[in-house]
Amino acid sequence: MVTPPPPSSSAHASPAAQAPASAALDPVAALIATSERHYAAGQRELADGHLDQARREFDRSVSILLESSAGARADARLRDHFDRLVDRISAQEATALAEGDGFSEGPSEPAPIDELLAIASTFETPGAPAAETAATVRADLAQAAHDIPIPLNDRVLNYIELFQGRLRGHIQSGMDRGAQYLPMIQEVFKAEGLPLDLAYIPLIESAFKPAAQSQKRARGVWQFMRATSEERGLETNWFVDERSDPEKSTRAAADYLKWLYKQFGDWHLALASYNGGPGRVQRAVQRSGIEDFWRLSEGRRHLPRETREYVPLILAAMVIARNPTQYGFTPMATDKPLAYDSVTVTRAVDLRRIAEWTDTPLEGIQALNPELRRWTTPVRADRYDVKVPPGTGDKLRERLSSAPVADLAALHWYRVKRGESVATIARKLGVSRGDLAEANGLSAKARVRPGQDLLVPRAPSTAMVARAETAAPAARTARAEAAAETRREARPVDPPRSSRVVVYKVRRGDTLEKIARAFDTTVAAIKATNRLRSNHIAAGDRLTIHRAATTARAAQ
Repeated sequence: MVTPPPPSSSAHASPAAQAPASAALDPVAALIATSERHYAAGQRELADGHLDQARREFDRSVSILLESSAGARADARLRDHFDRLVDRISAQEATALAEGDGFSEGPSEPAPIDELLAIASTFETPGAPAAETAATVRADLAQAAHDIPIPLNDRVLNYIELFQGRLRGHIQSGMDRGAQYLPMIQEVFKAEGLPLDLAYIPLIESAFKPAAQSQKRARGVWQFMRATSEERGLETNWFVDERSDPEKSTRAAADYLKWLYKQFGDWHLALASYNGGPGRVQRAVQRSGIEDFWRLSEGRRHLPRETREYVPLILAAMVIARNPTQYGFTPMATDKPLAYDSVTVTRAVDLRRIAEWTDTPLEGIQALNPELRRWTTPVRADRYDVKVPPGTGDKLRERLSSAPVADLAALHWYRVKRGESVATIARKLGVSRGDLAEANGLSAKARVRPGQDLLVPRAPSTAMVARAETAAPAARTARAEAAAETRREARPVDPPRSSRVVVYKVRRGDTLEKIARAFDTTVAAIKATNRLRSNHIAAGDRLTIHRAATTARAAQ
């Protein structure tokens, strides 16, 4: 699974280093102080427009408590801090949702395919590979036959050399990460009668990162575009993106690869189609009359550069991954496949509840369920299989069977009144019209009827708060008032007057240079803030921009 990145530098200091002296002698105070530092770091990241970092810090502030030896509710001070903390985080999430910035979606990270294809642009006219490389590969292929044809041409050999040198770390880390998925992938491909060499495609596409997202919005281990994934049965909605589920997306990839091979009858052309699209490759074959990928990819006439380079990139990765030691790499440790317990839930359940009830860090639950885009399992699903660490499934089932429905997920519903529409309700409730529609499986222009119940896409305001049914009414009222006060205090901090953070939706014809000029900033600053590895942007992309305090010119 995706390993959560380490906390930001603001949260690295030990509790003893930053907490008051009394906290050093009081483990509960120290724990609360550490949790507060992560929460404060999350506020700073959110104010700076760093949405993924803010989410990680907020999640970490909760997990610090869940990971404590006695649990988050072992001490009265911990319980009070825990309840107040989750209310504050929920207020931040609700505010971000209302602004439509996607803060509550699952995190993503840049897909390696973009960087690899950018590097590949320097290899269109490769020099001659070393004679030693050719001899090594020739001997390797003679001993271990591949089920995808591997030509010994300069383009493949040059990429093998690149992987052994400049990109050694990328290939090794990808193999290390992929070891937990490879047994499952090979099992699926074997059942489908597919060449097992195809199991190494993700080494180039995503480095086996479920949260990888390309500049073109392809996502997941297999880097599916949304339209293609939906054609192969993967669901994408407000709650889930099944492209990020390694097993579901692998089954879709197997189906898609079989279909591509059926169209072309050649695995090299099928791989080219996986990158460039079957229509583009089919047109190139028809116009040129050439049915051999290597002849078709000579020069720039028939196929785009990235497709010409994609196939030798994949083949070179297959060669190394099949016999890593031959090329100086550590083999994949496939004896430890990803393990988990699967628990079927019939109602929406808050992930923070699941984390608490399984004694698991929140990041661990998210890592096992990367397809979930929100803080809860899907609301309208009659059955949903949630993954939890091995050995914790029975514990979760027991808690689910005894917990009151209200404790499972703090969901907000709105009953439609006569004359209301999705747009008017969204304005009334202060949420994004798109989020309101998508959360309820509607189009933004869909009609709603009086009496219809709509889920309001707000984060839960009391998630994981275990209030005793026997608590005195006065105590419950006091807690509610304290929670309301917390929400009022927890609004994101305004950025300094010298700069303002905006989220800009890229329009057709926009370039980074044009946007930078419009907002009085620089291309480098925009790329750094949004972690862009190139200047490529597409219409519909959202960019976080720090602009000057003066009114920005429209980016037209």
